[in-house]
Formats: sequence, structure tokens, C-alpha cells
Amino acid sequence: MNKFCPNCGNELPQDASFCNNCGAAQNGNQAGQTINQTINQNVYTTPAPVIAKREIIVALLLSFVTCGIYGIYWFIVMTDESNKVSGDNSTSGGMAFLFTLLTCGIYGIYWYYKMGQKLYLAGKTYNKNISDNSILYLILGLFGFGIVSYCLIQNDLNKFAE
Repeated sequence: MNKFCPNCGNELPQDASFCNNCGAAQNGNQAGQTINQTINQNVYTTPAPVIAKREIIVALLLSFVTCGIYGIYWFIVMTDESNKVSGDNSTSGGMAFLFTLLTCGIYGIYWYYKMGQKLYLAGKTYNKNISDNSILYLILGLFGFGIVSYCLIQNDLNKFAE
């Protein structure tokens, strides 16, 4: 079992009375921390950003009933929420929608892939069970099943609302 300084985490010889890094006194109980104990205390100390949970069925129905207007809102909000959980604020939801309009949908195809990447990295960062679905989202978007991608993206976003 390795011995570590409880003050700075520096690895110490078993018979050390003082830390050779920070000078802290080493007394019996505190100096015998294992690597796993030190790591477990420091992992995921920052909580994941909390977002509102959105019911997928309700969002789908509203998108159909409003002839796609709610779908535009949903697109913008999903982009903003993925930016919030991933920490990547390079393109806001409104800008992503504008780019999609200006490029006749080409940016939207890139958006599917980028959303998968953002959510996967955010899931790894905050220990959420999110797979890298970026290729799946891209393929669904290319073949006209973008609404299915929306549902899958929202499902992943809802994991941050739990």
C-alpha cells in the first residue's frame, strides 16, 4: 500500500515523518491514504449543469400540431442545452438555426454530428451513460429521419435533468 501526503497528495516513503513536497507533518492515520481514496475524493467534484427535462412525446406532438414551428424552438433549445452541459458555447441555438437556413440544411447535417460529439464528451465528463451516437444522428439526418435524431438527442439531454 502506497503512502500519500493528506495535504498535497505527494507519494511518500513508508517511513516519512514529513512530506518532502509541502512539509506537512505525517501522522499515522492520515498518511496512509491509498491512490484510490485520493482519486475518489477528487473525481466529479463539480456537479453537472442542470437542465429542464423535456418530455419527448409532448415535443413530438407539439412539433406536428404546430406544423414544425415547435420543432424550430426545440432545435434551438436543444442546441443551447447541449452547449450548457458540454461547456462549448461556440454556436448558440439561434445561430445554428440561422446557419441551417442560410446553407439550405447543410449546416443542419453537421449539427447532428456535432450534437452527438458534444453530448458524448459531456457524458464522459459528468459520468452519465451516453454513447457516441454522432454517426447515428448524422445518418438519420441524411436519410430524412431528423425527428428521430431529435428524440434521441433529447433522451441524452434528459439524463442531465435527472
